[in-house]
Amino acid sequence: MPAHRDTQSLNRSVIQEFRASNGQVTNPRLSSIPLVLLTTTGARTGLARTTPLAYFTDGPGRIFVWASAMAAPSHPAWYHNLAANPQVSIELPTSAGVVERFDGTAATATGAERDRLLGILASTRPDAAAHQNQTSREIPLIVISYQK
Repeated sequence: MPAHRDTQSLNRSVIQEFRASNGQVTNPRLSSIPLVLLTTTGARTGLARTTPLAYFTDGPGRIFVWASAMAAPSHPAWYHNLAANPQVSIELPTSAGVVERFDGTAATATGAERDRLLGILASTRPDAAAHQNQTSREIPLIVISYQK
């Protein structure tokens, strides 16, 4: 089975479990990582596409995600989708133990903001930040602003 099919299958099961278990997943690689479900609009199809991602909080109403794709040579499909249409929705677990959905706007961080966010990433998830050294592309950091 091609690797992208394995990833699609894993993503589907994580999305299903996340929604059924109020943001919790049992996959040992993911259970200790804060996850968000990011829904973008397909750049070519116009269809809603949902992807589970690790996220980092950057103040009230702001999170950021790392478009690493495990240091792949090209950006992940979800990044191309939000670059074409920055209006997204996110599903986040809350302190009340439920998942809430928010509409938001995504923007790729640049310059000093990217450097600051990369510092947060490196201090909290050095394994993920190390992906930048494993690829020749600049891995985008995406800030998602949303209303609570």
